[in-house]
Amino acid sequence: MSNSWTPDSWRKKTALQMPEYPNLEHLNDVEKEIASFPPLVFVGEAQRLKSSLARVANGEGFLLQGGDCAESFAEFSPNNIRDTFRVLLQMAVVLTFGGGLPVVKVGRLAGQFAKPRSSDVEKQGEIVLPSYRGDIVNSIDFDEIGRRPDPERLLKAYNQSASTLNLLRAFAQGGFANLEEIHRWTLGFVSNSPQGERYEELAGRLDEALRFMKACGLTAESIQQLRETDFYTSHEALLLGYEEAMTRQDTITDDGGWYSTSAHMIWIGDRTRQPDGAHVEYMQGINNPIGLKCGPSLDPEELIRLIDKLNADNEPGRLTLICRMGSENVQEKLGPLIRAVQREGKAVVWSCDPMHGNTITSSNGYKTRPFDRILSEVRGFFDIHNEEGTYAGGVHFEMTGQDVTECLGGAQAISEVSLADRYHTHCDPRLNASQALELAFLIADMLKENRGNRSTTKMAAAS
Repeated sequence: MSNSWTPDSWRKKTALQMPEYPNLEHLNDVEKEIASFPPLVFVGEAQRLKSSLARVANGEGFLLQGGDCAESFAEFSPNNIRDTFRVLLQMAVVLTFGGGLPVVKVGRLAGQFAKPRSSDVEKQGEIVLPSYRGDIVNSIDFDEIGRRPDPERLLKAYNQSASTLNLLRAFAQGGFANLEEIHRWTLGFVSNSPQGERYEELAGRLDEALRFMKACGLTAESIQQLRETDFYTSHEALLLGYEEAMTRQDTITDDGGWYSTSAHMIWIGDRTRQPDGAHVEYMQGINNPIGLKCGPSLDPEELIRLIDKLNADNEPGRLTLICRMGSENVQEKLGPLIRAVQREGKAVVWSCDPMHGNTITSSNGYKTRPFDRILSEVRGFFDIHNEEGTYAGGVHFEMTGQDVTECLGGAQAISEVSLADRYHTHCDPRLNASQALELAFLIADMLKENRGNRSTTKMAAAS
């Protein structure tokens, strides 16, 4: 990091995907108010996440990152938060069984409000208005007042994030995540599906293991890891003024560095990863674990340039590369990036985002994602890492615990006609709980296969 870095040095750079507020004085006042608020997360929590991701980078863990495409004010409720958290717990158990590795759980929650857009404006008929950029910026309602960026929304996003974090901490540490309660995690509409049946079979096997451990004197009362779980939050760091207001210097540990306290982990989107841009400038100065979205247009040499800026000390766990190529591009585009990173000896976590590159418009006008394309990209991601001798360390999904019909296919066989049944997203289509659990089982099978391949390779090397 340059000695000239400050939390506001990004303001000297070009910032893309930032809303144009009509009243900058009002915006400045709100950002100053937020800067006086308590942190949403704590430095020690971000440091623990970085340590866990360092183990993932070394092939000793697996990253599960998932949640809403864009949180909304209207759908904010304890039940929605609980159901998404519950599905992520289920997915983590499935992946732990498959991979035989600890799963690092990171939610797209408590701050994932802002969204980049392909166009600054939206046109309906003869009316042209600013695009919807997430509830933290403006309203999804197509009217002049609603689409006007409003700084007061930053305050509401902060308060909703604080409430969400309070509930998540209660779920993670208050008994809800107790492995002895694993059967209670199943949602009603999932329990009657093939995934529900397979999950219950897995839960039964876990029950047997827990009964054996209990007979040996190892119970949830005596072992913290059985009754609690570590759960972290993340979002795309799009609104740099908000991130700057939430940036604090560590005064407790010997670290002394700067941290964004808006989330444990934040990432740079594929549209804002310019090496000399404002988002890279801000992110290179904070000490949180961070992510970088890598799309099909990313050149290997530019990736190395970005890594040199974002992780100058080559610290394991600092940088996660979230690859979002699309099922048709993953075979061609991912390999050159992996080889460039390997050639330069960079320590990164490789994660697969199979959602953003596989969005289509259905014949009846719905923005959707076919499940088979999502699965195809995940398979390609694992296959290429196997070919290159590198570690496929994580997955990144847009999903919800609600019984929505937004992504095509899966065991539920959601058709174009049934998309209209429960299409609730404010932005991008999400996997529902059943589809997310189905995908977790498929990934678990890949992890199990990879574990066998790694064991065979180690035995061959030893002989």
